[in-house]
Amino acid sequence: MNGYYFSTKGMCVGYGGKPLIKEIEIALPKGEILSLIGPNGAGKSTVLKSIAGQLTLLGGTVVLENDSLAKMSADKLAKRMAVLFTEKVKAELKSCWDVVATGRYPYTGWLGILSEKDKQIVNEVMELTHITELGKKEFDKISDGQKQRVMLARAMCQEPEILILDEPTSYLDIRYKLEFLSLLQEMREKRDLTVIMSLHELELAKLVSDKILCLKGEYAQRYGTPQEIFTQDFIERLFDINEERFWGNEKLLWYLKQVTEK
Repeated sequence: MNGYYFSTKGMCVGYGGKPLIKEIEIALPKGEILSLIGPNGAGKSTVLKSIAGQLTLLGGTVVLENDSLAKMSADKLAKRMAVLFTEKVKAELKSCWDVVATGRYPYTGWLGILSEKDKQIVNEVMELTHITELGKKEFDKISDGQKQRVMLARAMCQEPEILILDEPTSYLDIRYKLEFLSLLQEMREKRDLTVIMSLHELELAKLVSDKILCLKGEYAQRYGTPQEIFTQDFIERLFDINEERFWGNEKLLWYLKQVTEK
């Protein structure tokens, strides 16, 4: 794993001391996008929460550059890693600017008072994520797609090196899905941001990812580039797709080919 920005070695995750997935091995250069795919219930969220420190590892290590995440203080981790999960955020009577500004919490201390530098960073990030025009609008009254961009801006206000996202395109229509993933690629290019996320949409994972981790059962099934992962034979096995079951359904067969053809 030496030489990689983010890596795991023998990572074992689960709940209540009971392993769910064992021996997870990831090696990711800085500035790359990794997507986790697999059937529902395969453990994608569990892996992400374990990486983010919300669940205790049952075995192995997670390393960011040369630092073990298990030994990193919460304050230090919050300045290097931001997390965006699917839980709905309640922000009654708060403007979008105020919501984004809460991302500065690792730097503001107990009182949460924003310095002029903090305010400048909030404004810069909102411009970078193309939501400046939403600044004065009430967060609870904007669309789901706009809320997701605001939450991305809040995460980016932490000035993270790595961003963890769990199903960030859930509940979004196709336009907002594409806009959001395009923003991630833009952040990667402008900020050298490393992204680890779970995605249901295989065609989008194929388009935006540098690496793919496939989860199913007790062990990760495969780790590699989209070209290595998205073969028809492997995707059929990963998702238990029996092509004969869809014989005659041209639309479903067309989709499978779109996902797996190079």
